[in-house]
Amino acid sequence: MTPALPFPHPAPLRAGQVSLVGAGPGDPDLLTLKALRRLAEADVVLYDLLVAEEILALVNKRARLVCVGKRASRHTLPQQDINQLLLREAQAGWRVVRLKGGDPLLFGRGGEELAALLAAGIEVEVVPGITAAVGAAAAAGIPLTHRDCAQGVSLVTGHRRDGASGLDWAAHSGSEQTVVVYMGLGEAASIASALQANGRSGSTPVAIIEQATTPRQRVLRCTLATLADCVARDCPQPPALLVIGKVVALAASWQRQAEGCLVD
Repeated sequence: MTPALPFPHPAPLRAGQVSLVGAGPGDPDLLTLKALRRLAEADVVLYDLLVAEEILALVNKRARLVCVGKRASRHTLPQQDINQLLLREAQAGWRVVRLKGGDPLLFGRGGEELAALLAAGIEVEVVPGITAAVGAAAAAGIPLTHRDCAQGVSLVTGHRRDGASGLDWAAHSGSEQTVVVYMGLGEAASIASALQANGRSGSTPVAIIEQATTPRQRVLRCTLATLADCVARDCPQPPALLVIGKVVALAASWQRQAEGCLVD
């Protein structure tokens, strides 16, 4: 007799249903099994610019792929138009996947899309993904929390809605706190200045993690005081995250120890 699976196989995506799928931080091996199933079942996939080509290659070959953009200050379609496109595709009876980098409900406007679909009576599900902060830090060997130097972690965005007030950086200036900034490259200088103005030391370690979890991953290390110069000199490109806190130095020390062992 075949043993029962620990969890039931999810019901297939139905006609007129929308699945908000998290694509994870970039490596296709980090997709969840459910995300992979939804990509294989979809009739139409609306995807963001941050979704890796290797992940798009896993989509049902008969599905329509529609790029709807989405990077800081760069949008193929305004958010309201994306919401309406999702509605039209679902109302036409297609099985729709909205494919978003990282987790669909963290700094990806997935909450706005979810609300619009539910308000229109569209059946919708959310398929969680590994968010970029967790994936990037782990791939770089950086523990976001550590009982010796980081008792908490904050996830913030450097890209604000037009007209929105600035972030309260004083709430993120504690030396025992790790701060991860999404979409922060363009605002790196002002972020560093604001944190220092609110008491964070200029010597606080910073990692810039570019193209995390992919073969193109690059990790740049600096401090808050030198962050602006590092960005100007080394020109990291999106998608990239800023990880700020003592844990960055901790990870660097582990790497030096490992390299020393290899030399010995």
